Amino acid sequence: MPVLFSHPVLSVEGFPVQTSAGEQTYVRLRMPDWCNVVAITTDRRLVLVRQHRWGIEESTLEIPGGVVDPGEDPLEASKRELREETGFAGGTWTALGAVTSNPAIQDNRTWMFLAEGVELCGAPERGPGEEGMTVETPALDTLPELLTSGDIDHALAVAALQRYLLQSVRAQES
Repeated sequence: MPVLFSHPVLSVEGFPVQTSAGEQTYVRLRMPDWCNVVAITTDRRLVLVRQHRWGIEESTLEIPGGVVDPGEDPLEASKRELREETGFAGGTWTALGAVTSNPAIQDNRTWMFLAEGVELCGAPERGPGEEGMTVETPALDTLPELLTSGDIDHALAVAALQRYLLQSVRAQES
């Protein structure tokens, strides 16, 4: 596939696809996998981050996460991202599965994990572009309102948080 554009975080490929309207050029974004963490403290608070997102030119409230480095295990990447972005670590970790990030044009997945009983272990160790990030720890019982109000509207964060809520409902039913 011819590479139309290359950048450290993605490459864009163009390729012909035969459609009912004839041959069309489709694009695929080749990107590394991502990870997201639903982190809950020992005193039942969510660990969230607020950061500027250049795509929408706004600040968003979301869960910690980031890129899974080449050859890195998604769980280890999630633990690293939580520690780097928030300073929280530890706890008991459970996989919440993975979702395709945007299968219409992207080839990557987002791996989701639940970390229960995390504790503040030190200062965040943020990378370039994360300097303005802040940590917020609302009470866990505010999660449904944060989702329904749109305060948390990053689609991949919403997916992970809803997986967590569904898992919680199933656990209560059994």
